[in-house]
Amino acid sequence: MSTVSRITRLPRAFEADRGADACAAVPALTGDLARLVDGAAGSAPYLHGLVLRESEWLPAALEAPEQAVKDELARILALPFDKIDDGLRQAKRRIALIAALCDLGGIWALHEVTGALTDLADAATHVALRAHIAREITRGKVPGQGEDDIETCGGVVALAMGKHGAGELNYSSDIDLICLFDETRFDGSDQMEARAAYIRATRKAMASLSDLTGEGYVFRTDLRLRPDPSVTPVCFAMDAAERYYESVGRTWERAAYIKARAAAGDVEAGERFLTHLTPFVWRRHLDFHAIQETHDMRLKIREHKGLGGAFTLEGHNMKLGLGGIREIEFFAQTRQLIAGGRDPALRMRGTVEALTALSEKGWVEEGIERTLIDDYTAHREVEHRLQMLRDQQTHSLPTTPEEFDRLAALMGTDTAAMRAEITARCERVHDLTEEFFAPADVAKAPELSQELREITARWSTYPSLRSERAQTIFSRLQPDLLARVQKLDRPAEALTHFDGFLKQLPAGVQVFSLFEANPPLIDLFLDIVSVAPHLAQYLSRNASVLDAVIGGDFFAPWPDQEVLEAELTRQLARMDDYEGQLDASRRWAKEWHFRIGVHQLRGLISADEAGGQYAALARASVAALYPFVVAEFARKHGDAPGRGAMVLGMGSLGAGRLTAASDLDMIVIYDADGVDESEGRRPLQSRTYYARFTQALITAITAQTAEGRLYEVDMRLRPSGKQGPVATSLEAFKTYQDTQAWVWEHLAMTRATPVAGDAGLMADVEAFRRGLLAAPKDEAKIRGETQDMRRRLAEAKPGSTWDPKNGRGRMMDIELVAEAAALLSGAPDQNIYAQLKAGAAYGWLTEDEATALCEAYRMTWRLQSAARLLTGETLDMEAVGEGGRAFLCRSNGVETVEELAGAIDVTTRAAAVTLDAILERSVP
Repeated sequence: MSTVSRITRLPRAFEADRGADACAAVPALTGDLARLVDGAAGSAPYLHGLVLRESEWLPAALEAPEQAVKDELARILALPFDKIDDGLRQAKRRIALIAALCDLGGIWALHEVTGALTDLADAATHVALRAHIAREITRGKVPGQGEDDIETCGGVVALAMGKHGAGELNYSSDIDLICLFDETRFDGSDQMEARAAYIRATRKAMASLSDLTGEGYVFRTDLRLRPDPSVTPVCFAMDAAERYYESVGRTWERAAYIKARAAAGDVEAGERFLTHLTPFVWRRHLDFHAIQETHDMRLKIREHKGLGGAFTLEGHNMKLGLGGIREIEFFAQTRQLIAGGRDPALRMRGTVEALTALSEKGWVEEGIERTLIDDYTAHREVEHRLQMLRDQQTHSLPTTPEEFDRLAALMGTDTAAMRAEITARCERVHDLTEEFFAPADVAKAPELSQELREITARWSTYPSLRSERAQTIFSRLQPDLLARVQKLDRPAEALTHFDGFLKQLPAGVQVFSLFEANPPLIDLFLDIVSVAPHLAQYLSRNASVLDAVIGGDFFAPWPDQEVLEAELTRQLARMDDYEGQLDASRRWAKEWHFRIGVHQLRGLISADEAGGQYAALARASVAALYPFVVAEFARKHGDAPGRGAMVLGMGSLGAGRLTAASDLDMIVIYDADGVDESEGRRPLQSRTYYARFTQALITAITAQTAEGRLYEVDMRLRPSGKQGPVATSLEAFKTYQDTQAWVWEHLAMTRATPVAGDAGLMADVEAFRRGLLAAPKDEAKIRGETQDMRRRLAEAKPGSTWDPKNGRGRMMDIELVAEAAALLSGAPDQNIYAQLKAGAAYGWLTEDEATALCEAYRMTWRLQSAARLLTGETLDMEAVGEGGRAFLCRSNGVETVEELAGAIDVTTRAAAVTLDAILERSVP
């Protein structure tokens, strides 16, 4: 069965009731095709003319339209350079004709029609560029370029923008191009000579595409999307373009590059350029300010085109008018700009594909996404029919009843139904998109007390409100924010804490835009600043972590450490340079760090769970960053001699229990395995190699980059402490632990955990640690030295009611005995609770004593964890405010602070007595 006979929806206009008898003039056309042609004579004279002109080619082409398009593309790519003008125009006629007939007949879906037109535009642009650049090369006008460089156009690329870039070309579109050349092919003055040749060639290539001849034209071309088109040439260097975008690129240019694609010429060089431009287009933080900028741009377009009046169907612009195609495109692109920096899965060019992905990621509601896709597809079909009428680049509906009838005929419906459908679609699209873009009416600010007015009066002097943009957004945000503050139990306290945040915030546009676009986020934020001043201070320095709250999985269950490590590894691998990797590690860790704090503050996790999550985050951060530090160091000094190195987590890191303000205790152990020196550009002796590598690792973790630091690091638990080398060989480590280590160092080993590095070496160190703990012990010496350490710690830091760490019966006191229990019993567990239980199983502690000490430790840990979360240091009940005190009471299951103080006193006194008794007791 022929393609034409498979047409499923012949438009009413093509029922041979209003056209000339074309089939009589063209005998080759029969049946359904003849009916199409006869109808086209009356409804679409342009198409009728194409049919008559290509009547011999058309019947066979319609038997296999996809193959016919491929054949035409192959034909023009093989054209001699002096035959391209006529050859391209013939291809345009044929592909435009077959696309129109397959579109009208329902054989091709919208994306197949636009895809065929886009493929033609790509091939035609490449053919035209290649031919004219070849002439410049053969004339010797392009230094250093020869015959082999013609196919890649001597480094010139045409970037397809807009619908061309997205593969969505209209039936009668012009094509938006940006032409650039790869300046790295040329040295010095050669670049200027090549530039002049490429400008000439680009102009001639555009003429080959757009000039109207007796054979028609190929595509109208528009080069005005290039940077600063009033002063820049039609083709210029990629590095100049990159500098422009990095320095003065605007939001509309970022949006334009969402659809940008290297379409012709040196595609490989063009793709590299687009990759380099990624940070400009896709910001690493959620960019809600793009909403306002896009809204402003919409209003300017409407004003410039005179489209701001009341909606009327006659002459309505289906692209730029109310509820038109551009509204849907902006709706999708703006959300892509907001979130695409964080989620590469949202970086697609096509509008339909973008809406689908945004829906899958939760940025667009599923029903809205489906509606907009359907309306977008229907709008585009109307647009195609409008342009088929006379091959004009128009987007405006007719102005006369007769023209509406013709359009309805091409749409295969009656005029009244078509008018009603278009009206409903435009109004529906406008309703769905306008709410997203247009700022709501600013609410009236609530009346404030004198105390609150004094606080708000100084806001205008803060750095975060120094720009006009920030002031404008904040003026819209402020009434709602103040209204929410006044609903709190202690508005003055909340506003005071917010004032502290605002004062330290270096810039406000992005944060204020984020709050304006996500009002529920304000409540979470006020909760944070009211309860946890330290976390609010953290936010002022790292406001971008708020992105994570609306990223979709902020309140999802905590992932395994392996999942965290794999995620960070993927993010680091996407970075082009080492500095970018260091910055990325910090951004990633901050978001997870903030998430843990919020979950703990909201009561979603306990202090014990928070401690485990902070530790898992730290371990994953070090483990994922470690191989990138290794690679960077090896780039300078060669691969690590021998087996490499590993990181042994000590203290709280090893025990798997950190707070919001913990540093990391670590030891680096290496095994040169008999290799004396590295092999590289700057080789080093093995001992020196690992010492410097350790310093590089510490720097990678602790250095203050543009994104802050990852963690502070403490290396004092290494063999011989500050006097020992920063990296210890495996043999030296074993020898020291076997023959020289003090009891306290063996106690520390009970909490040691391999964190990062060579897997085999990590396994060997852990096996040695377990063997060390299982070896025979001097029980009396261990008890005696533990008692001595307790005494000295109590004398140095006697502690106080709100100091959970220091003092008798508190955290460090219990930790010492737990470590002693693990050492005496030979238990490998690093967790404090497990160590106490191991001591009971060994018979040194009773079950009741172990349980009581676990509960005492849990209480003091809750205080320690809360102190670091709320204030970042020792708990200060005045500093945390009423909200913080309520959080402490809630976390400990008491009603008042006084009740909590009493419970702490009773519990720690009892724990101290228990610890005294245990250490006086011989192991059975």
